[in-house]
Amino acid sequence: MQLLGSPASPFVRKVLVTLRETDQLDQIEFVEVATTPTKSAPEVTVAHALKKIPALVRPDGCTLYDSRVITRFFDARAKGNLYPERNIWEVLTLEATGDGIMEAAVLMVYESRVRPEDKQFDGWVEAQWSKVENALDALSKLWMSHLYGPLDAGQIAVGCALGYLDFRHGGRDWRKGRDGLAGWYAEFSKRDAMQATSPA
Repeated sequence: MQLLGSPASPFVRKVLVTLRETDQLDQIEFVEVATTPTKSAPEVTVAHALKKIPALVRPDGCTLYDSRVITRFFDARAKGNLYPERNIWEVLTLEATGDGIMEAAVLMVYESRVRPEDKQFDGWVEAQWSKVENALDALSKLWMSHLYGPLDAGQIAVGCALGYLDFRHGGRDWRKGRDGLAGWYAEFSKRDAMQATSPA
């Protein structure tokens, strides 16, 4: 199997963390590609109908895409417990929250990197950051007990989302007023899988 992606993508990182946590990293070939909303690598264009990363090219089935599909595939393949049935809806909702933070944060980066300077809209950027902050507040108020529970896909998504905020939006100080969430992330980021996939 080939995993198409970029190490800088938080969605790709989520898959790589899952592979490490389920001990399957040696069963895929990682193909590093570059893609933006305006230009995709040829491999991605062929593999992914929406021309995005990550994409998992399988020799014995359709290409899988959307990070949530890929992580669930690998968890099922390893007979893991990252999507436990006992609280599956909570896990999926937490994962969607982490993914939503990533999406808004990535769109902020694209606004300055891809859109021409005379067409950039600060109000739109701040609206994306407002989504991030609202989600962070929700995590702080509603999800701390879950975050400190057994490892699951929701925790991985949130961990990768917070790592991306540090990587691309460190100057915004997401930790301010969120000591509990910051403390959880400080511990979670020490996991071997997180350390090994930290973006440069």
